[in-house]
Amino acid sequence: MVTEPPPRPQVHPAQILVASNRGPVSYTLRDDGTLAPKRGGGGLVSGLSAIGSDDGAVWVCAALGDGDREAVRRTDGRLDPADTGGQRVRMLGIAPEVYADAYNGVANSTLWFLHHLLYQTPLEPSFGPEFRAQWASYETYNRAFAEALADEAAEGAAVLVQDYHLALVPGMLRALRPDLRIGHFSHTPWAPVDYFRLLPDDIARQLLRGILGADRAAFLTHRWADAFRACCTELLGGTGNTGIGVHGLGADGDFLRERAHRPDVEDRIATLREQIGRTGDSGPGSGEPRKTIVRVDRTELSKNIVRGLLAYRQLLVDHPEWRERVVHVAFAYPSRQDLAVYRDYTAEVQRVAEAINDEFGTDGWTPVVLHVRDDFARSLAAYRLADVALVNPIRDGMNLVAKEIPVVSERGCALVLSREAGAYEEMGEAALTVNPYDITATAKALHQALTLPPEDRAERAKRLSAAATALPPQQWFLDQLTALRA
Repeated sequence: MVTEPPPRPQVHPAQILVASNRGPVSYTLRDDGTLAPKRGGGGLVSGLSAIGSDDGAVWVCAALGDGDREAVRRTDGRLDPADTGGQRVRMLGIAPEVYADAYNGVANSTLWFLHHLLYQTPLEPSFGPEFRAQWASYETYNRAFAEALADEAAEGAAVLVQDYHLALVPGMLRALRPDLRIGHFSHTPWAPVDYFRLLPDDIARQLLRGILGADRAAFLTHRWADAFRACCTELLGGTGNTGIGVHGLGADGDFLRERAHRPDVEDRIATLREQIGRTGDSGPGSGEPRKTIVRVDRTELSKNIVRGLLAYRQLLVDHPEWRERVVHVAFAYPSRQDLAVYRDYTAEVQRVAEAINDEFGTDGWTPVVLHVRDDFARSLAAYRLADVALVNPIRDGMNLVAKEIPVVSERGCALVLSREAGAYEEMGEAALTVNPYDITATAKALHQALTLPPEDRAERAKRLSAAATALPPQQWFLDQLTALRA
């Protein structure tokens, strides 16, 4: 006897759709065979909540691991709203080998490196048959999204496609559903023309045409939007009928301030204060609280953590008066550890931190307090204790940490900010700006940040906080939706 699969639940076509690689929930398969959902955070989750959880919106995402794929198998990809906070979510069970090629081979090892200018060009990139096979998987992965969106969308619906993982979706979806209003948003920088042309010519044009399938392509800063326009002009002769927009995602100030004062954060603050210590050598409670230079990052190659550590070391060399009076609280949470180059970089971060502690540390002072286990409550605790925030990426689409720390800091922190971070466009005037490759200049900026006069520090902190929260995630999302429907 053949058992028929359960009937698919009746669903209403969606008026608003969001597509992204990672969805608002992920699943872990327990030993007893049950699934444990875990809801995610971030700007998209906050933004989509602005339109409510009725039948008018659906989020399309990919299954990322075994737990997600099992959830897809059990639900036909339409997740239980009890797991998603009431949101309608369509999760795609893309074949693991196709997903690995598309995500690791193309999105993270090619497009991410391209837009963040990370290639060692004497040796890489090298586009041969292996890459062409990965690119075919990237096409398949994008096509799965386009077909799911076409299936879910009501007539004339608005579709907001997110990021470099899904650069081909707008063009594919346009061919399937010309009635839709399609937007694409890039959360990364965009490479300048000469660097973008490292890609094979046909693939470079395919990427641009994919995004230009949208009615509107949007970016985090004018700089990235201008770079995209320049690439389209050089390779295609222009952007055609696609509108170009800029929406600089801000921090959710209300959420951060409330979350930063919950009991778990208070516990982390007590632990961090003990690790940071006080000046003097006569035991706990002696002297004044030490100053703190705080950074919170994933160990992305683009985050420039190693040069930040070397700049802190240079500060201690150039200004020995800061020894035993300042601590660098550095949280470097491992990222993409399935790629060897990321594992090596994480190891180098730990090596440099240990070398600084070996060189300068004393019985009562650990110059670098490094944590590599992701802990959001501990990050918020560090935000509250920050005297100086160090955000020095080689290149970054925005960098929300640069916006979050000034909002939460209780001491009116100064911000040392790379001019290559997208946040520089909005916050550069109130920050101390650095060239991320210049260790000497960054060390000088750290000293300046630690010695700012109180009035200057307070005025800068006020301006930083205002700029950071000017476009919170919900408004950021609604502004894009309004512009797309115009």
